[in-house]
Amino acid sequence: MLLTPKPGAEPDSLTDLMHDSPWRAPVTLALLTSNIVVFGLTLVYGAGLWHNSNGVQLAWGANFGPATQDGQWWRLATAMFLHFGILHLALNMWALWDVGRLVERLYGRLRFSALYLGSGVAGNLLSLVVQGNRAVSGGASGAIFGLYGALLVFLWRERKHVDRREFRWLFGAATVFTLFTLIMGHFVPGIDNAAHIGGLVAGAFLGRVLARPWVNASPRTHGGRWWAAALLMLAVTTLVTHIPPPIYRMGDELRARQAISDFMVEDRRISKRWDDILASSRKDAVTFEQLAGRIDANVTADYQESFEQLSALNLGSGAPSARALETLRNYAALRSEASRALAAGLRAKDPFKIRQALETARRAPVLAKGVRPPASAASASAK
Repeated sequence: MLLTPKPGAEPDSLTDLMHDSPWRAPVTLALLTSNIVVFGLTLVYGAGLWHNSNGVQLAWGANFGPATQDGQWWRLATAMFLHFGILHLALNMWALWDVGRLVERLYGRLRFSALYLGSGVAGNLLSLVVQGNRAVSGGASGAIFGLYGALLVFLWRERKHVDRREFRWLFGAATVFTLFTLIMGHFVPGIDNAAHIGGLVAGAFLGRVLARPWVNASPRTHGGRWWAAALLMLAVTTLVTHIPPPIYRMGDELRARQAISDFMVEDRRISKRWDDILASSRKDAVTFEQLAGRIDANVTADYQESFEQLSALNLGSGAPSARALETLRNYAALRSEASRALAAGLRAKDPFKIRQALETARRAPVLAKGVRPPASAASASAK
């Protein structure tokens, strides 16, 4: 619905637009509902009412460098619909309801949608540049700041055609809210001010690009529109080219977690088999050579294979599972080396070597935390 009045007609009052029927701003209502529904669904899947762990938000599409830069760029958009607790949601939804209805009426539904989504993505992009490797971020605030940026641009552009009292009230209130929130975000930990600033600047540029005449006498210069579009593209290009490399890839981290879980199961299986082989040797009449062969085939080979599988994972040192993966690599290598030494001691019928090998195997969980893999195991993994 166009707001441009007929020739000679008075423009609509901005106050009246703000207090008009909510159904006249269906996109704002849809966004409000979507955010609330998504928050409710995250509660069902384990999120906390007042504050929830990053894991739930990350699983639902929050913005985080190692995940976003691992080919999951859609997180720049989905993060706008995720909130960390009921207070975070309530504040953002109040702000969205307060400014969204007016901006939607001023810009129209399609332009408003582009403005909201574009500002939110730009805000999350700046957040990725500033803190992508250090924090999991989400929330609608970047997009909401974009609406305030567009509103400020509209008010300044149409200042000659807006009632002076309305202009002073709306422009002043929007400015004070924006500055106060940015200042608070600077001092309060946990607030993603980068997303706020990115959304605000993108919203101002998009507000100029998507502006439509409010009255017949509204400014119609196209130069400012093209300049705003060019500056916005330049800003986005600069951000994209300055995203810091992730300290690890989320896909690699998830594969490492699965490999660690699989190895824990496999280790219990191999350890039981090792114990069974040694126990059976006391009951059955087996030669040292036969016992050594069973150790080689059923213990050493399996630990060596596990070591090679763990070593094949390419995980950055900053990944959460990096230390655990390194420890398990060492452990698998130590157990492989100990079983190999045990087999060699059995063949040589050397009690000292046998006891030493069994002691190394027993102490492998402790030794693995502070040693490098033995050279024989490390060289085997390179084949």
